[in-house]
Amino acid sequence: MGHEHAHMSPDTKDKRVAVAIWANGILTLAQIAGGIFAGSLALIADAIHNFSDMASLFIAFAARKIARRPADSKMTFGYGRIEVVAALINYTTLIMIGAYLIYEGGMRFIDPPEIKGWWVVWLGIIALVVDGLTALLTYSMQKDSVNIRALFLHNLSDAFASIAVVVGGALILLYDMRWVDPAITIGIASYILYLGLTEIGGTIRTLMLGSPLDIDTDSVIEALSNVEGVLDLHHVHFWQMGEHDASLDAHVVVEISAWNELEKVKGGIKRTLENEFGITHSTLEFEHPDHSHKDAHTYGHG
Repeated sequence: MGHEHAHMSPDTKDKRVAVAIWANGILTLAQIAGGIFAGSLALIADAIHNFSDMASLFIAFAARKIARRPADSKMTFGYGRIEVVAALINYTTLIMIGAYLIYEGGMRFIDPPEIKGWWVVWLGIIALVVDGLTALLTYSMQKDSVNIRALFLHNLSDAFASIAVVVGGALILLYDMRWVDPAITIGIASYILYLGLTEIGGTIRTLMLGSPLDIDTDSVIEALSNVEGVLDLHHVHFWQMGEHDASLDAHVVVEISAWNELEKVKGGIKRTLENEFGITHSTLEFEHPDHSHKDAHTYGHG
């Protein structure tokens, strides 16, 4: 079974994501309409959570298509970073929606409206089925993609949110506990807010050309300094185009004895970067000790 997943074609993966997008889109519309009719803010909150997942799925789907475009004269780095830009928009929207729903839920605590419990229960059950289907569609794809794994976990959490909505509808039916609806709303909204605030940091870091979180930059510089022929490094930049593609730019001061063997020095640096740190893209500028930058900073251009 794992062998089959490992060799799933890109078209098959695209079709699975497309089905998940349509399923979440239809569910979102049904939940919003049902939430308005039933007077349930919890249903609307769950619908917005589903919509955020649909947006994430669409971003992943579009990014898979666009990222396959080759670099050109206008986009010399290629199109892969569009996914990061779209994710920033998505997370910013999530934070705004989460904050608004918490406010709205608090207002409803003061004066809980009449709620049609059966509508809440049935739409919650339908949402649970769709969330389970989406999680199933993305489960086999999440092992080799961080983005798809995030989508899988989001849909799994949606399933638990739908269970909470069903329980809330049942409590309203059985005991007329109308305060349960705004309570569940605040719970779902708090989770939406938590997701947005915790995940937006990595997106901003990538767009700000921050160093990859999983790479100890000082260890990389120490390892490269030990490569035969390397005297010093400065003006070092670590950055990444996407979530996996770590890159390095650096000025390398080469020992005088190795100046006529620059290809050998470069090969040693490239092998060290790839074998020890998984960095496969690097741009190196070699400097002769007699003409190197004086008092240059290790990082940046100072």
